[in-house]
Amino acid sequence: MGRVRYATRNIIFGFLGSGATTLLNFILRQVFITHLGDTLLGVQDLYSEILTMLSLAELGVGTALNYSLYGPVARGEREKIKSYMQLYKKAYRTIAIVIAVIGLALVPFLPWIVKNADYLTLRQLRVYYLLFLFNTVTTYFVAYKYSLANAEQKNYIQTNADAISKAVSVVLQLLGLLVLPNYLLYLLIQVGVSLGQKIFISCYLNRKYPLLLEKNVEPLTKEETGAVVDKTKALMLHRIGDMARLQTDAIIISSCLGVVWVGLIGTYKMIVNSVSGYVNLIFNSVISSFGNLIATESREKQFQLFLVYRFFAIWIYGFSAVGFFLLLSPLVELYVGADRVLATSIIAWYLTDYFFKGERVVLSNFKTAAGVFEQDKYLSILQGIVNLVLSIALVFKIGLAGVFIGTVVSGLIANITKPIIIYRVCFEKSAVSYFQESIKYLLVIGAALAVLIPLQKLLMPQVTIAKFALMIGIITVVFNGIFLMVFGRTEEFQYLYGMVKGRWKRS
Repeated sequence: MGRVRYATRNIIFGFLGSGATTLLNFILRQVFITHLGDTLLGVQDLYSEILTMLSLAELGVGTALNYSLYGPVARGEREKIKSYMQLYKKAYRTIAIVIAVIGLALVPFLPWIVKNADYLTLRQLRVYYLLFLFNTVTTYFVAYKYSLANAEQKNYIQTNADAISKAVSVVLQLLGLLVLPNYLLYLLIQVGVSLGQKIFISCYLNRKYPLLLEKNVEPLTKEETGAVVDKTKALMLHRIGDMARLQTDAIIISSCLGVVWVGLIGTYKMIVNSVSGYVNLIFNSVISSFGNLIATESREKQFQLFLVYRFFAIWIYGFSAVGFFLLLSPLVELYVGADRVLATSIIAWYLTDYFFKGERVVLSNFKTAAGVFEQDKYLSILQGIVNLVLSIALVFKIGLAGVFIGTVVSGLIANITKPIIIYRVCFEKSAVSYFQESIKYLLVIGAALAVLIPLQKLLMPQVTIAKFALMIGIITVVFNGIFLMVFGRTEEFQYLYGMVKGRWKRS
């Protein structure tokens, strides 16, 4: 099966799984707020962010090993695959222990991290946190097995497993909240279903890939192990910087403003993540194809497809960012009430980061698939420092918006430097054309906003479902109409159009 067919299957299964879990998550959050309240919602979102931060203790081992697997899998080198998987297994068991130790070390600091938790006792906060920690640590005893399926471009295996277990968990949690609204029960259901899924998928992958159980494994050569170690060292700095830049916002908000604010912005994040999840799915599904592409195609072909992926990312992220800016707060009002709507300035900065993060998706995916980690290994550290300094300084001056200003400024550092590195290392070209295209894209998106903001004020003075639906249609027509008028004749659009047209004829 070719790259396009594997990527297509990954996308289709991902869309179906995301659709089901997205709907269930929306229902679950609303029921959660009704039965357990905003304080526990803030605790839930805060602990999720902390454990995501701890997961970065993986420090790039998985990414480096996945990159190393692309070649042996493409060439069918069974013994080499076994050697890499053995190394991966040992590394991830070590990571599980490291995360457990660091996670336990944070327990004494919970009173300073979780501020204004109202009626919740310290004992309750600790028990809830330890359940989150257990759920995260156990993941690493299975996660390494997915790497082989992903290297074969079969990402849909992981997508399907996650979607099914998530659906089961959400349904049981909903029933639990309706029958016995207790947060401890809610977490126990989540942990129990997740543990069952890990056991099942471990057995399934063992049967699908019997080589995972074979004992006669040759160790990697010093050169091969050294290559993985070198990439991991570079990625380690990336991960530490990413942790400081992306995963500290919730801790800053909770410790400086109060844990309830984490839940308020968490509702916005859930909506954005639910929609952007579909977008990310497309690019995550083709990252394996990127690895295969780099191993088999010419540099010029790589560059052509990079431009297409970049154009598509700007189109989709620009469209969704404009739609979010105009409709996110109205949707939150319809969903959980006007008292949970945040100021426009906060949302503007949050969505600015969302758009530029989207622009970095193709850069990061291509750089990862190409194994380009060393050249900007200190960049994430710089970003993390900038984010922490700005966010902490500004949160006391202007509140929640200050946290996101720090995130935006630190993110823009990568938007400027990564294209320069990729164009020089991967394509041996100047990045001037990249930035020229960026200016053009921003002007077109700005023009669309200039047209749509007055229309929204005119047509949507009050928020109703009918006006909300009407505005979705107007945004879709106006934004995409402007985008097509400007870019409809470009090679990138023509490539996408031809690909869609070809699949339509084959179907």
